[in-house]
This record gives sequence, C-alpha cells and structure tokens, in this order.
Amino acid sequence: MGELPRPAKALVCVRVINQLGAYVMSFLAVLAGADLAAAALAVFGLAALVSRWLGGVLLDRFAPRTLIVAGLASTGIALLVLAVAQGPVQVLTAVALVGLTFEIQEPATQESLARVSGRRGDLYGLLGTSLVAAGAVGGLLAAVLLPLGARWLAVVDGTTCLLAAGVAAVFVERGPPTKRTPGVRWRPSRRLLRLTVAGTVFGCGYLAVLMFMPLVLLQRGAPAWLPGLTLTGAALLAPLTGRLGRRRLDVFEHEHVLVVGSGVLGVLALVLTVGQAVPLTVAAYLAWAVADSVLQGRWQAMIADVAPEAERPRWFAFFGSSWGVAQSAVPGLVALAGAAMPVGAAAFLLTPTALRRPRAGPGAGRTAPGAESANTLCADESVEERPTHPS
Repeated sequence: MGELPRPAKALVCVRVINQLGAYVMSFLAVLAGADLAAAALAVFGLAALVSRWLGGVLLDRFAPRTLIVAGLASTGIALLVLAVAQGPVQVLTAVALVGLTFEIQEPATQESLARVSGRRGDLYGLLGTSLVAAGAVGGLLAAVLLPLGARWLAVVDGTTCLLAAGVAAVFVERGPPTKRTPGVRWRPSRRLLRLTVAGTVFGCGYLAVLMFMPLVLLQRGAPAWLPGLTLTGAALLAPLTGRLGRRRLDVFEHEHVLVVGSGVLGVLALVLTVGQAVPLTVAAYLAWAVADSVLQGRWQAMIADVAPEAERPRWFAFFGSSWGVAQSAVPGLVALAGAAMPVGAAAFLLTPTALRRPRAGPGAGRTAPGAESANTLCADESVEERPTHPS
C-alpha cells in the first residue's frame, strides 16, 4: 500500500470498508425465508445485472467518484430498507432495490483504477486480495451476528456501505466523466464478446468451488468449525502469495497468465472432485486459493489495457456482467451435475479454449481506410489486437 498513489489507496480502503459487511447476499436466502428464497435470489440476480449496466452508462455523464458515492450510499439505504421489510411484497421489493443499486459503483471503481498511473496488474491484484482478506473478517462478523437474526446482517452491511460512501466522498478524487464520441452507437466488439464468454466460464468455475466448498467439507465428515477456519486460512494466504506471484509473472501478458492459471485451477478442482479425505480436500483447496490469488485482478487489468479509453466504462460494465450470469448459472449447473467440484473443474479447463485468440486471416494486418475511428476500433478485433502499451 505504501508504494501506491493516494487515489489508489483511497479506492482500496473504500472497498475494504464496504467488504467488511458485504456478506448479507450470501445469507439472502436465509433472510428471505425458505418460501421466498428462490424468488429473492432470482430478483436480486436480474436487478444486479441491470445495476452493472446502469453504472457503465452513467459514467458518460458523471464522474467516477460521484457514482461510487451514490452507489454505496443507495445500497446502504436499500439494505436498511431490507432489514425492516415485512411480508413477501416488501421483502422482494427491497431485494430488487438492493440489486438495482448493488453494482452501480463497480464500473466506476474499475475505471478509477484504470486512470491511476502505475502497474495496473498490481493495482487490481491488490484490490482483489484485499477484498478476499476483508471478506474473511466479514465472515467472522457474520458468525457473531447470525445468531441474533439475519436482519442484523443487513443492518451492519448497510452501515458499512454508508461509511464507505462517506470515506469515498472525502478521499477519492473526483476526476472528469468519460469522454465518448458523440453520436456513435456503442456495440461490443468481437474481442470483448470473446473475453466476456471466457470470463463467464471462469466465473462459473470460481463460484462453483467458492460457494460450495464449506458444504463439500461438511459432507466429507469435517467438523463444523473446519470450513470457516479453512476459508480464513485461504484469505490470509492470498495477499502474500498473490503479491509474490504477480511480481514473478509481470513480464507475461495477462491472457497467457490466465490461460495457464485456469489450467492449474482446473487440475486442483479435479483433485477436489476425486479426493474424499478431509485433509486432502483442505490441502487441495488451500493450493487452489494460492493459485487463484496469483490471478486476482488479471481480468480487470486485461480489460483496462485492451479497451479503447473512451469506451472503457462500457467494457467494464459489459465484461462485469459475466460474473452475474455465472452466479445465476452455477446453482443449476451444480444441480444437473450432481456435485459442485466437477462443474468447477470442467469450467476452469474450458477457460483456456474460450480465451484463445482466433488466428488472423490473410488480410488481418491491413487496415481499411477510416478504420482508426473509435467505432471501428470497437468492432474489429484484428485492429484491437495491436498492443496499446509496452507489456
């Protein structure tokens, strides 16, 4: 943190404060109740996708800090409304409000980090590992609060959102809105579509392992205290191993690191699939967490590097929807497969194929007249493949 510029420190601190209470969504089914759980999760997932897109579109008109503050503050208020909601209609309405505000600040955060001078891989990696570590502390808070009632989770989560919004308002630099070419209709390029598909596949693998790991341990006979201790141990390892890995792999392109790293995660997920002993399961998961820590921030840094500057918020919003799609798809995929770890292994092993760049055709190296326009840069992957900076 000491090596980072002040704007980056402020952004990381804001997100860490927010993450300390960002566990209520993991217990949304508990808060909504058994009868409303499926509906609440579906409503939240769809609303969160809309929220992510809204955050990207609003960056054309508002500064990133404005959206970070507004997104966090509105999410905090919505969570407090959810905490006092009674009855199916009120609960589902409050869940929809939370979802519609939940992701507004995310494209603004990614765009703000992309504007900071320095090594983007380190910036996004630090943000990712810091959120993992803060999530571990949040999990301990959830363990204390849940016996008091699930609504207290929403109260504390809403409070941390409001606190993070206040810190962002004071310490995050305002910066200008993104300048897009007026009158040009935006559409995702082939490269962005390919990367988003790859991110969705990777997200399915990631969430299949992360969401179901505690359940897998308990099913294999682990004591009730072991899942929490295992997750906490993984969170403590992530900052150290992530930093060491990024330093050693910084000379390689992000896509190459993601291809190899996804393969490693796939092999470890296979070990989690076939290894039934509790000690082996814990060891394989900790190794998986170490490998994952090296990849933290790689996806976002890659998007920041390859996206045209004027289109970057839209790229972040479009690519970020991959995680929302994965979150909605994973429970169904696990139900079809009958187990979570095979889904994780298959998804990770498919990710390198989705990431692979198509071979350039005979005329790929020639640029047609007018191809330097922003619209063409967004529509033609062969033009985008030109390096935007020394890597």
